Amino acid sequence: MSEQAAVRIMSFKNAGKSADEMRRRRQEGQVELRKNKREETLQKKRNIPPGTNGPQSASEPVDAEIEGTGKSTLLNLEAIVANAENEDPAVRLLVVQSARKLLSSDRNPPIDELINAGMLPKLVACLTSDDPNLQFEAAWALTNIASGTSGQTLAVVQAGAVPRFLRLLSSSHPNVCEQAVWALGNIIGDGPVLRDYVIKLDVIKPLLKLLTPNIPINFLRNVTWVMVNLCRNKDPPPPASAIRELLPALLYLIKHTDDSILVDTVWAISYLTDGGNDQIEMVINAEIVPHLVPLLSHSSFKVQTAALRAVGNIVTGSDQQTQVVLDCGALSHFPALLTHPRDKINKEAVWFLSNITAGNQSQVQAVIDHGLVPLIIHHLAESEFLTQKEAAWAISNLAINGNAEQVRYVIDQRVIPPLCKMLSTRDVQVAQVVLDGISNILAAAGDNLEQVTTAIEECGGLDLIEALQEHSNIDIYRLAYDIIERYFNEGMIDDPNTTGVVEDEQLGDFISVPQVPTTFQFDADQCNSDTTRGFDF
Repeated sequence: MSEQAAVRIMSFKNAGKSADEMRRRRQEGQVELRKNKREETLQKKRNIPPGTNGPQSASEPVDAEIEGTGKSTLLNLEAIVANAENEDPAVRLLVVQSARKLLSSDRNPPIDELINAGMLPKLVACLTSDDPNLQFEAAWALTNIASGTSGQTLAVVQAGAVPRFLRLLSSSHPNVCEQAVWALGNIIGDGPVLRDYVIKLDVIKPLLKLLTPNIPINFLRNVTWVMVNLCRNKDPPPPASAIRELLPALLYLIKHTDDSILVDTVWAISYLTDGGNDQIEMVINAEIVPHLVPLLSHSSFKVQTAALRAVGNIVTGSDQQTQVVLDCGALSHFPALLTHPRDKINKEAVWFLSNITAGNQSQVQAVIDHGLVPLIIHHLAESEFLTQKEAAWAISNLAINGNAEQVRYVIDQRVIPPLCKMLSTRDVQVAQVVLDGISNILAAAGDNLEQVTTAIEECGGLDLIEALQEHSNIDIYRLAYDIIERYFNEGMIDDPNTTGVVEDEQLGDFISVPQVPTTFQFDADQCNSDTTRGFDF
């Protein structure tokens, strides 16, 4: 960064912030995007046979057939509990089958009733049976119990199921093994506490042994889904040792052709890259990024979405980490992403670019060279509000980090009218970001200053800025006041004592010292309020 640019930045809100710090502010501001976003992959799944609805309630009979007898027997919850202690192998299998079928009901499965009846220890004990049919039925029943609430999942764990499921991962019966994988996925997906508990019991090694060339596709999808849950949650994130074990498998799976496997694999990577720079670096070192970036143009919208989120997380890292993504040709995919028919893709794409323009000048230039600035400005002017918000960040960051020539280029793209229009929003943070952008564009305008001030006046921006001097938020007030005093107050050069601008003899530049009128008052509570930025993806 040039000395002149550094001096200019010091005069404004992001004073002293490096590109990394600016990205971090962007990342931490994505509360809606990051913390409260709708989950893109299911944390827990119930095993419900296709084409069967199961019984409507626990009191209705279950049609269960004991293998080899050709006879159907009807058991409801009361009969299941009454026969739970029966040692006859056929009856025992019937009891577990009946419980499983009740739990496979698509409406109101009697999970709590079975737990309260003391069935969990009996189901867990069946996992060590020599009968693979009994093991399978018990594992299936426990899978569906673990798909419930956190309390229900914890009950399965407290009954001692996890070590037994881990042993079943080496079962010679594929259906038993796969059902154990599914059950463990539900337990791991409950949250970081149970995730880390299962990791400590060494789930990863036997899980990865299942990734053989001849594994059935549905089984592989389940294994991949469990890996997603192992990577999910960042408070706390998975242990670094676990991440290192998983990354080679993710590198293997990202080359798969199945869309479902690709979606889950890339979401796993996106969860890891959402955990900070150290985890981003681990993903980069695993050489995943060259395989990730091409997925930005995948034919599946779901794969594209996951890939865009993953690379977007990586560019919240350092300049060097961001450059890895750019060196893989990421920006060449963005003309299509910015003109994608889905608003969600547009939002994520502009968010990604706002973190590129938060980088160094060569990265800013790369955005310009790929012809992306006019597309960003189009979204600033025409898109739905949350995308406009991201575009405002992108332009503001470019104005802060770009050199004079780069800022002049943005001015020439007629950015001023749509940027000023955003000042009419009630969103406090958007107003602040836009004022930041306008301030920095004016500061960098040089010989184009009159062109910029005229454009601001002609589009009604000056009226909006003047109105914001009455804003209850002190930061917005000061930004608006400073812009007016610096650039729209006649005689500002002749009498700096009346303009709120003083000249530093050493720097030879103007540094803002807002002069707050003595009559100005504001509500401290209102001034501290902020609207968290981000979007629901």
